[in-house]
Amino acid sequence: MTLISFVVPAYRVQGYLRECLDSILDQPFGDVEVIAVDDASPDAGGEILAEYAARDPRVRPVRLADNVGLGPARNAGLDRATGEYVWFVDGDDWLAPGCLPHVADRLRDTRPDVLVVDHVRAHWNFVGTRSAMRDVFPESPGPATFTLRDRPETLRLLHTAWNRLVRREFLVEHGLRFAPGWYEDVSFSYPALMAADRIGVLDRVCLNYRQRRTGAITRTRGDRHFEVFAQWHRVFRLMDRWAPAVDGLRPVVFERMIWHYLTVLGNGERIAPELRAPFFAQMHQDYRRFRPSGGYPVPPGVEGLKHRLVAAGRWRTFSALRGAHQAGETARRTAGRARRRVTPVVRRTARRARDTALHEYYRAELRRPIDPTLAVYAAYWYRGYACNPAAVYEAARRLAPQVRGVWIVRRDRVATLPPGVEYVVAGTPEYHRVLARAHWLVNNVNFPDFVRKRPGSVHVQTHHGTPVKVMGLDQQRYPVGAMGMDFAGLLRRVDRWDYSVTANAFSTQMWERAYPADHTTLEVGYPRNDRLARATADECRQVRAALGIGADEYVVLYAPTHREHLPGWRPPFDPDRMRDVLGPAGRLLMRSHYFHDRERRPRGPAAGGVLDVSDHERVEDLYLAADVLVTDYSSAMFDYAVLDRPIVVYAPDWDAYRVARGVYFDLLAEPPGAVATDFPGLLDVFGSGAVNGGAAERARAAFRARFCALEDGHAADRVVRRVFLGEST
Repeated sequence: MTLISFVVPAYRVQGYLRECLDSILDQPFGDVEVIAVDDASPDAGGEILAEYAARDPRVRPVRLADNVGLGPARNAGLDRATGEYVWFVDGDDWLAPGCLPHVADRLRDTRPDVLVVDHVRAHWNFVGTRSAMRDVFPESPGPATFTLRDRPETLRLLHTAWNRLVRREFLVEHGLRFAPGWYEDVSFSYPALMAADRIGVLDRVCLNYRQRRTGAITRTRGDRHFEVFAQWHRVFRLMDRWAPAVDGLRPVVFERMIWHYLTVLGNGERIAPELRAPFFAQMHQDYRRFRPSGGYPVPPGVEGLKHRLVAAGRWRTFSALRGAHQAGETARRTAGRARRRVTPVVRRTARRARDTALHEYYRAELRRPIDPTLAVYAAYWYRGYACNPAAVYEAARRLAPQVRGVWIVRRDRVATLPPGVEYVVAGTPEYHRVLARAHWLVNNVNFPDFVRKRPGSVHVQTHHGTPVKVMGLDQQRYPVGAMGMDFAGLLRRVDRWDYSVTANAFSTQMWERAYPADHTTLEVGYPRNDRLARATADECRQVRAALGIGADEYVVLYAPTHREHLPGWRPPFDPDRMRDVLGPAGRLLMRSHYFHDRERRPRGPAAGGVLDVSDHERVEDLYLAADVLVTDYSSAMFDYAVLDRPIVVYAPDWDAYRVARGVYFDLLAEPPGAVATDFPGLLDVFGSGAVNGGAAERARAAFRARFCALEDGHAADRVVRRVFLGEST
């Protein structure tokens, strides 16, 4: 018999599900099965589960026809489990590395009915907070098992299903299952502890309880939080059925119920102001209904006062007490900010005075009505007309001619704009005016922090690549790559987004983790790739001719990415040696990352057929001209793959890069073509013909299937129809 059956329900957790499954399957202990339950999730969760099942026989996916909720989804997994113990792990949480051998040893040594393990709360900003384990058990409980009557303080540990393993036959014997509705853990975890003859505690952190910024029930307002009452009613009905065996536990269980009700009511992100009084009234009713005849252990201090107010039904006094506490917290925070502003800010330069005047002008423009026809576009921190915003702009001119498109550009990039494109220069009064008045704001990066999200305005984040390296909040795990990042500021910017455009399901999943906010994802393909998807042989010939490239030349484009953590480092690359390997018909195009655009100087062909194309405005031209792309960790590979031409990954610093900067997948294990990890190896890829070999072609086909399936040449149209015309995509 398998020792542990993991039941992993999945609903709208596609951004976290891989981490959860990897944390289980990569443990140094293999006697497990994973019953992965797709609760009719509308995202790519089902596809992720199928992918894992295809490569690991321990994963058994279950697809539910309808969304039933967390409790019934867990029951569906429990019904299919074969392990001696069951561990219900939510799809957005993950196990601590190396914990499973310790869990398995404790299970085999003590054979408990329930084994409670420790956890940490892993907040979205990567701050961890410990559980109550140390408070409940100041001294390690050790391997000995006990009953709840022996150690009733065990009830003070968090009452979730995921911080405990339960013997499967024990659950069957007592008919313990999850009830439908929110707070389903209550009517499962407490009865399991009460019924258990052997409870064990492993005071070792085994699970990371993800505290999501958005999407969690605990951060969702609504009347469904009233379902907590029904769950506790189920607990007391079971106690009535099991009486008198559990009568001695009623006082501590009752105290936990009132504590839980107070926790739910006290969380401002759960109960809306107009629902607080009715919620309190139900608390009062339950207090009178279930209070043990002999009393219960009322906590001391302010918490005890809350209990007494609930007992008396004193809502107004309770509300006033809560308001006074919040006012005190606000006063303390204000005093703290004041202390941090000891040094006055003195405007000493004309530039600062001008900036102040412009911001005042911007605020004045915010008081004027939004222009219902104005769309503002920008790309790469105002570097010019490019990328996804340019493709959306062109589609909008065709499909929504009533929309007036205005571009924001730096003064030194004005000359790069195509003829007829209306623009404003960044930093001018006109720039501040259009930012304040625009109905639509489209960018492939974030607009500056001063830009306000006006009611009625629509912000479209198009992004500018499919990520290999970690982005957004995920960078917090890699301090070297996150150097200088302001994550709180990043989240304020992300909160302005109404739409996030993604090129594939993989990007959608990663952005969900990296940029958690309440925007709508448009998984439609990348608009900038429409041109590549529709390119003809004649267009490719014209582009090559414009670059001075002959029809018979063999063109290799080398486009490495920027290393934020090593800004002065360049991959080892010898253009002359590369050109020698390519032969007489070879032409090498070299393009630096756009972060280095201020360093560029216009250059012509170098000796031996090497051409620096770093100053070429449209990278899509270079893709169309090239027969092969050589890159490292750049998103260029995902775009170029649309053309279905050979790609070579040249990754001489892969081991250092993945540790320092962090990556979302193993590029060397799942490449788009041939791979080289040093420069001699790169030369050999071309010299041996591996660049066009069967292995490279199979890798490219798999890569395209995963990342390019949506690139049909109509992504920009889909964005315009949804965002500007209000049509469904």
